[in-house]
Amino acid sequence: MNTRADTGLPFMKMHGLGNDFVVVDARARPVSVTPALVVALADRHMGVGFDQLAVIEPGQGDAHLTFYNSDGSTSGACGNATRCIARFLMDETGRDSLSLSTDRGVILARDAGDGLTAVNMGQPQLEWNAIPLAEEMDTLELPIEGGPTATGMGNPHCTFFVEDAEAIPLEQFGPRYEHHPLYPERTNVQVASVVAPDHLRMRVWERGVGVTLASGSSSCATAVAAARRGLTGRQVRIDLDGGTLKIDWREDGVWMTGGTSHVFDGVLTPDFLRGLE
Repeated sequence: MNTRADTGLPFMKMHGLGNDFVVVDARARPVSVTPALVVALADRHMGVGFDQLAVIEPGQGDAHLTFYNSDGSTSGACGNATRCIARFLMDETGRDSLSLSTDRGVILARDAGDGLTAVNMGQPQLEWNAIPLAEEMDTLELPIEGGPTATGMGNPHCTFFVEDAEAIPLEQFGPRYEHHPLYPERTNVQVASVVAPDHLRMRVWERGVGVTLASGSSSCATAVAAARRGLTGRQVRIDLDGGTLKIDWREDGVWMTGGTSHVFDGVLTPDFLRGLE
């Protein structure tokens, strides 16, 4: 497995507004990540627990990031993990900006002041085949009850605008649409309410994870969907269960700004790692 089973595997625990991550720094020495390792680590009783696992590797720009959902599947983008890792790397290097490559492409990050970190998640994918959807259709309002909007942010999203996001039973609602036939790669599901022309309340069901306290790519997708539908402008505050993100859909991409937290460092024991071989 080559996960340092003889010496243990160092990791960092981070979160962005309660959207939590295990981060493995593999810049100096490669780490082989298998679905079995991801699932075992994600177990909040027998492992460490996380919404996503992120691996830092050498790559284009200052580092390359790879993301895994808690069910072992991969994700092309994870905005909050990207912000957390950007903050870690900026603190490490003393720089106030950097670039990170992901399966989504190169993401720019900068220190936004007051302890906040901003990342440019790139332009949204609005065409049906880029999201992707199973067949050609208008992505602004899908032929699904509730007329949700489809958006790609390196991963697929399905956003429902509802009167009261708090009233939606997300544990039942989310999986119903995560596996909808229109989404061949499954989808993240958001329910959002308009508070003001520059303010949304949003809750998230992440594919391969479940209910999360926050999601960066979901926040970007929801802001884009709201702007496309004329519900808000392009600059919005989004209140999630874990806190607030600011989203700004600009000419150069969708910028997301918010707080991050590096909670603790740890080492997975050799016994734990050998048990996965």
